[in-house]
Amino acid sequence: MPQMFFPIFPSGLTLINEKIGFQKKDGRIYYFNGMMPLFSHHESDLPSFRFITAQLVVLGNATQAEIVRSFGISVISMKRYVKRYRERGPAGFFEKSRRRGPGVLTKEVLEKVQGMLDQGMDIPAIAEGLKLKADTLNKAIRDGRLHKAKKKRLR
Repeated sequence: MPQMFFPIFPSGLTLINEKIGFQKKDGRIYYFNGMMPLFSHHESDLPSFRFITAQLVVLGNATQAEIVRSFGISVISMKRYVKRYRERGPAGFFEKSRRRGPGVLTKEVLEKVQGMLDQGMDIPAIAEGLKLKADTLNKAIRDGRLHKAKKKRLR
C-alpha cells in the first residue's frame, strides 16, 4: 500500500500547490515542502527568485501555471526562466550581464568637449586629453550632440 503524504505547513503560508508553499517574512521569502524549508532569499533578490521558481518547475515540484498564478508573473517570463535553467543551469541566473556599460558622454563631458571644440581644438587632441576615443566624439558630432566649429575660409 502506498504511503500517504499529509503535508503540514506553517501558519501564514501561501500554497503554490498541495506540496509546496511560500511565506514572506521579515523581508525574505521562504519556500516550504510541508514544514521543511527548501530555499530562502531576500524579497528584492530577483535572480534567486527566478532560479528557485525555475528549479521547482524543472524538478517537477510545481507546474509553470502554478508558479504564474501564485506569484503573478507572466507566462512568457516563466517560460524564459525554465529555458535558462535547462540550458545553463543555476549559474545562468547569476552570471554577469553582457550588456554594455554606461555611456561615457555624460552631459558634463559633452559640455566640456563642446567648449574645447568652440576654442578650435581638434578631435584627436580632445580625445587624448579626456581619455576618450576619437570615434566616440566623431559619432556625437554626426548625431548632432556636438557641433564642430566651422573653419573660416579666406576669400
